[in-house]
Amino acid sequence: MSENASRAAAMVDRVLPVLADDVAPDGSQVRLLASASYGGMAHFELGAGETSVAQRHRTVEEIWFVLEGLGQMWRDPIDGPARVIDMRPGVSLAIPVGTHFQFRNTGRVPLTVIGVTMPPWPGPQEAVDVDGVWEPTIPARVTSDADG
Repeated sequence: MSENASRAAAMVDRVLPVLADDVAPDGSQVRLLASASYGGMAHFELGAGETSVAQRHRTVEEIWFVLEGLGQMWRDPIDGPARVIDMRPGVSLAIPVGTHFQFRNTGRVPLTVIGVTMPPWPGPQEAVDVDGVWEPTIPARVTSDADG
């Protein structure tokens, strides 16, 4: 395969789906967007009053951008103090590899964010449940023993 053909095969274009493609391991609704060889993009939604399952990622880092709604993100990095960030439209934040994180919707409309995952999301075994600061209101996605 030529270099140009290989690059083209790694690019996937998508229009925002009307319905969620899946439930993320943290319990949020996920709609898959564009992807390429070094990363992927998705649209995440957490309903009014919902709190995600706290997690950490084994190998990927993420960058989030808030589109709509109000909420909070708790992050506890490997090498620094834990903190809670207020989420509102226009806020962007990073979730480095290994950082424990949890988010919640404190508003009346869905909290929607765009997330970029680098490298691309490898599958449900990537996410590991951890203790968070808030009680989750939605169940985590159930994974099989084969998922890790």
